[in-house]
Amino acid sequence: MIIVVIRTIILYTLVIVALRLMGKREIGQLQPFELVVILMISDLAVIPSENVGIPLLSGIVPILVLLLASVTLAWVTLKSEKARSIVCGTPSILIERGKILEAELKKNRYNLTDLLEELRIKNIPNIADVEFAVLETNGQLSVFPKSQKRPTNPEDFHITTKYEGLPLTIIMDGKLNSKSLQQANKDLNWLTGELKKQSIDKVENVLIASLDSSGTLFVQAKQ
Repeated sequence: MIIVVIRTIILYTLVIVALRLMGKREIGQLQPFELVVILMISDLAVIPSENVGIPLLSGIVPILVLLLASVTLAWVTLKSEKARSIVCGTPSILIERGKILEAELKKNRYNLTDLLEELRIKNIPNIADVEFAVLETNGQLSVFPKSQKRPTNPEDFHITTKYEGLPLTIIMDGKLNSKSLQQANKDLNWLTGELKKQSIDKVENVLIASLDSSGTLFVQAKQ
């Protein structure tokens, strides 16, 4: 039993390392060859972990080979546009200038029900509001509403807005992030004073504290 546990932990660690080396994309963003590699790696890891009669190396070597093949293929597609189109395919325009392209729907085996569902997911309930819809190589649908139907933004009214950077998480679940505090050019005395304004005595009593680029501190205490 101990041997099974050790083999499983080794294979699990190897699979995690392999997936980390492949990148940080979500399942829905994977290219077809990446999804195939993940499925094959998971299958190869299961067999030697269940059957102690199979040498552990018989599971490790194929996983490393698949990882090498995936990384190599990813590098090739990164360097070559032609290779990328062959391996990953090319985007397909399903709606062009407000008109549905039936030939492209059939070519991609994409029916109208799927199209309407994806538009609703993109918060576009009316297909008449769509100027372009592009089916990306990873299966995601990119939708571009007609100009008169898209949300307005300050640039439409020639309004200049202030810069907004990423907020810094100063405290999370009662633990101080000293690096974020230093990055915000603040010190512990300032933070303590801000917490006291909200009747919080200790950092440990804070669920989350976030500082935005305007200098506003959002704090929520633990219940």
